[in-house]
Amino acid sequence: MTGKRTLSQLQRALIFSRDFIRRHWRGALLWRHRLRLTEETIHLLLAVAVGLAGAGASLAYHLLSQLVKWTLLGDAGDIADSAAAMAPWQRLLLPAVGGLMAGLVLFLGLRLIGNPGLTNLLEVVVAGDGRLRLRPALLNALSSLVSLTTGASIGREGLIIQVSSTLGSKMGQIAGWPPYRLRLLVACGAAAGIAAGCNAPIAGAVFAAQIVLGNFSLNLFAPLVVSSVIAAVLPRAVFGSGHWFDAPLFEFTRLAQLPWFPVLGVMAGIAGAGFLKALSLSAKMFGKMSMPLFGRMAVAGLLVGALALAYPQVLGNGHAPTNRMLREEPVLLFVLGLFAAKFLATTLTVGSGTVGGVFTPTLFLGAALGSVYEALLNTFGWAVDLPAGCFALVGMGAMLAATTHSPLLAMIMVFELSLNYSLMPPLMLACAVSTLVARRLQRESIYTEPLRRQGIELDREGPRLGAATERTVADLMRQPVPPVRENTPFRKLAGRFLTSTNNFLPVVDSEERLIGVVALHDLKEYLNAGEELDSVIALDVMRPPPPVLMPQQSVADVLPVLLASELRNVPVVNNARQGRLIGAVARAEALGLVSEAIAARAAAE
Repeated sequence: MTGKRTLSQLQRALIFSRDFIRRHWRGALLWRHRLRLTEETIHLLLAVAVGLAGAGASLAYHLLSQLVKWTLLGDAGDIADSAAAMAPWQRLLLPAVGGLMAGLVLFLGLRLIGNPGLTNLLEVVVAGDGRLRLRPALLNALSSLVSLTTGASIGREGLIIQVSSTLGSKMGQIAGWPPYRLRLLVACGAAAGIAAGCNAPIAGAVFAAQIVLGNFSLNLFAPLVVSSVIAAVLPRAVFGSGHWFDAPLFEFTRLAQLPWFPVLGVMAGIAGAGFLKALSLSAKMFGKMSMPLFGRMAVAGLLVGALALAYPQVLGNGHAPTNRMLREEPVLLFVLGLFAAKFLATTLTVGSGTVGGVFTPTLFLGAALGSVYEALLNTFGWAVDLPAGCFALVGMGAMLAATTHSPLLAMIMVFELSLNYSLMPPLMLACAVSTLVARRLQRESIYTEPLRRQGIELDREGPRLGAATERTVADLMRQPVPPVRENTPFRKLAGRFLTSTNNFLPVVDSEERLIGVVALHDLKEYLNAGEELDSVIALDVMRPPPPVLMPQQSVADVLPVLLASELRNVPVVNNARQGRLIGAVARAEALGLVSEAIAARAAAE
């Protein structure tokens, strides 16, 4: 009796549940739709995670650098201040030993992990799929930490950007996300790195949008802002919210006070272009040396140590000496020598292969250049009504604008580092002029020059067919058709075709460079062969490489290649010079995207 009652109750419950679902299923679907996370919401949540990673990287660097400096030098302060109290032999050998140790970390580490893959953030975004490997990033970070704490003329922001961007990329790789989202995570990491390393959240977001992504659209810019804010605010709980540099306040109220600064902009533009050319020449010079990486870095460290005998201020990123230049009356010969010494120290350090950033050394050079200019003016009794240090601060922004080709980034960066709005009018003038001059003398910026040397061209201002074709090859790229080596036997080739749906197989050499393709149709003439078939390899039957795509190209730009190709999966190589096979684009998918863009544009017109 009890069992029947229980069964009856269960039946009534099922009937009630069925009737309830019938009455309310539409409302349930509506609520599910309202509560579902949109793409934009997902990106903002990811940006929070990357911002936390950037803040953690900044805090970890600070603690480790303090520990290493205290262990090596007995002083956790600025390396330039510590160097001033050292014996000459210590000042000479410290950067040399540091260069040797940092070089050994890279040399031995790369032997252990093998091919590091792409490590340049801009290359990963414009010519890759957003994938950064964690072990090479940690290896670079360790080497950079050793260099920074032993006086190398580089900035710490490069280390923090590299680590935070790699952590962001790794999150996406673990989740199996597509390339467009991985590249956004890399950019969020760059924004977080600048924000945390320099306490400059606005500059971090602008840097990632303009330099890394080349796109200020709101759906991309909003995650960058979130990452920057999170990464900047958390370290303030430890270090406080003070600004980096102290410059004098001065209200510009007369036009007659401004003409001096466009001249400084011209000087900074020339110096910035010269700095970029010197970095390139230094890299070529060290590249010709017949010695391993650690040897080149040790030589560069020794040369920097020799410069530090006369100018200990050249050691390190230059934060403390820059602050002094903003507060003190300049002495012409001293600041001129300091500018030349820092210029040479930075080009030697970076050219030798040292891992690190150039933001803060560039600001040092700008401050020194501004001080030289101020001392020259004061020698003739000109501009004496302007306070000491104002030319140095404006020079910092102008030099940064000249090397990055981004006056907006330079203006925002200098403002956030100094929190001095009173000098904004002359800063804006100098940054605009220096950028124009530098672009005229040097086409590429400090970030795009390494890409140009690899055959990667950026054309982010070119016309587009439509909104859908704003996407790049990297957005559509998938894993390549598994390639074969040039010495693969015929029977193995035939087996590959029998076990797959591909009608073409890419052929690569030992360095993964695409050297041709094998077509299923071309194997037919060998089917009646006898024992001689065992001597046939892929190199004997392959065709020349077909027209290929590159990740940074837009879908609209590669339309002729897609239309002419007979391959279902068109190969993607890293760049025109190296030609390494890194992916493939489904021809039908890409052509469908273009078709949709044309249809949408026609409807709009």
